[in-house]
Amino acid sequence: MGIVKLSQSFRTKVTPDRMFKALILDSHNLAPQLMFSSIKSIKFLQGKGEPGTIKQINFTEASQYNYVKHRIDAIDEEKCMCKYTFIEGDALMDKLDHITYEVKFEPYGYGGCVCKITSEYYTKENVEIKEEDIEHGKDRAIGMYEVVEAYLLAHPHAYT
Repeated sequence: MGIVKLSQSFRTKVTPDRMFKALILDSHNLAPQLMFSSIKSIKFLQGKGEPGTIKQINFTEASQYNYVKHRIDAIDEEKCMCKYTFIEGDALMDKLDHITYEVKFEPYGYGGCVCKITSEYYTKENVEIKEEDIEHGKDRAIGMYEVVEAYLLAHPHAYT
C-alpha cells in the first residue's frame, strides 16, 4: 500500500468559527442547499457528529460519483479542527483503500481565516494513482469552500 500526502490552503474573509460551523458541523444541511447540482443529500448512518460518526454523501445524477461514506476520527470545535476518513464509495475509484483528511481553520488578518487541508491517499496493493485523479478532488474541495465562503459573506449573521 502506497501513501500520497498533499497539503493545500485557502484564505477566506470569514472567521474560523463560522467556516468550521458551516463546513464541518452543519455540512449535512448546508452543502445540499448550496451545491444542489452535485450533492443530493448527506445522511448520518451512525452517530451525531462526534468521533466515530459515519455520514454518507449522496451525489446527484450530474456527478460522476454516486456516493461516498466518511467517518469522523477527531473533532475539536474550540480549535476549529476535524479529521475524517473516506472509507467507502465510488469516489475511491477502485484504486484507493481510503483517504484521510485533516482540516483546520486558523485566524488570518482581520476577521478572516486560512483553511488548511492535509490529505493522505492510501492506495490499494500494487496500484499507482495519477496526479490528475488527485487534482480533480482537490479542485472540488476548494470549490466547495469558495461556495460556502460566498454564502457566509452574503449572509453575515449565518453561523455566528
